Amino acid sequence: QVQLVESGGGLVQAGGSLRISCAASGRTFGRYAMGWFRQAAGKEREFVAVINWNGRASFHGDSVKGRFTVSVDATKNTIYLQMNSLKPEDTAVYYCAAGRSVEFRSSGEYDYWGQGTQVTVSS
Repeated sequence: QVQLVESGGGLVQAGGSLRISCAASGRTFGRYAMGWFRQAAGKEREFVAVINWNGRASFHGDSVKGRFTVSVDATKNTIYLQMNSLKPEDTAVYYCAAGRSVEFRSSGEYDYWGQGTQVTVSS
C-alpha cells in the first residue's frame, strides 16, 4: 500500500506562483513513478507531470510545459509541483498519484491517489 497526501493548494492571482507538495508513505512507494494530475469542474482528469524517485526522468504535459516544474526530494519522501505564470484555466483540484512507469500518462494507469488539493487562480 502507498499513501499519498497533497498540501499547499490555495488561491492565487493570475500570473502568480504556487508550489504544491505530495508526501508519500508505505512500504513500496519507492517502486513507483509519481504523477500529478488535475481535474477542473466538469472536465476529465488531465495529466500534468510525472517523475521518478531519483529525479532522472520527468515529463510535463503540453498545457503546462515551460510554466510548471515537477521535482522530488527523496530524503523527505516528497514530490513537488512548482507552478509559475498561473492562468485562470489552471484552476482545478490537483492530485498526486503513484504508477508503475514514468511513461504512464493516463489516470487509469495509476494505482494510488491522494485526496487532492484545490488550486484556484483568479483573473
